[in-house]
Amino acid sequence: MSSPSSDRPVSASLSPQTIAISWLPVAFGLLVLYLPVFIEFGRTIWLTEDQAHAPIILAVSAWVFWRKRHAFLKADSPSLPVPGYSSLIFGLLLYVVGRSQSVVMFETASLIFVLAGVLLIRKGVEGFRAFWFPLLYLVFLIPLPGRLIELLTAPLKIWNSRIVEAVLYPLGLPIARDGVTLSIGPYQLLVSDACSGLHSMFSLSALGFLYMYIAGRKSRLHNGIMLASILPIAMAANIVRVMLLVLITYYLGDEAGQGFMHGMSGIVLLLVALSGFLLLDGLLARVIGR
Repeated sequence: MSSPSSDRPVSASLSPQTIAISWLPVAFGLLVLYLPVFIEFGRTIWLTEDQAHAPIILAVSAWVFWRKRHAFLKADSPSLPVPGYSSLIFGLLLYVVGRSQSVVMFETASLIFVLAGVLLIRKGVEGFRAFWFPLLYLVFLIPLPGRLIELLTAPLKIWNSRIVEAVLYPLGLPIARDGVTLSIGPYQLLVSDACSGLHSMFSLSALGFLYMYIAGRKSRLHNGIMLASILPIAMAANIVRVMLLVLITYYLGDEAGQGFMHGMSGIVLLLVALSGFLLLDGLLARVIGR
């Protein structure tokens, strides 16, 4: 006749220190696989403007994993070996193909599947639910496909230049548009690929998603509206940035518009987007809360 405690998982009797030690091989394996990848990225693609946000995404995901580290120290819940090993094997295949063929998207995406597989194998559904946010947040680490960038950049540049002209012209400013070239006073400004807002929308979407997670609103309606507003707020913030550069060039000259002020416009972009998230969140909290 067995005692009641015999039905408990064996790991339930293990100390947190013992459970932590059991994760060391997993941590070592992840370091061996991905530390060289991220060091290489830090010397190459992460130095570009398009991927400058990637280290922040990685740091935020690591912070959330560390913040929820207590979930690692709990007794293992029932494992899900089939989806777990499927995800792990698929992630390792992506890693091998990505490293051997220098496909950055595969190298980066493989981390998500490898981590998901390990969690499903070791912690089951409970572990996967505990770490859903940092896993999903790592999606922002994956570079956009070049073909997608080409398809979206041109329409966004036209859209931005049209809105800037439509806003500034009624204010009495001598502005005219020819394609994606804005003429204001004696100056001509080309809305470049960097000013299209595509990459800023990607990074600002990551900011909005993080804001929603930290805010922790319980209302599904509130979260749904916030999620749907992320891209429009990011687009509006980029239009404000382009408009600001046009005004700086017109009033202070081309050197100011293309020099220090051009670099500072990125901070303006961030502040405008964050202000938009804060204002909308506060408004929804008042309306939906009532």
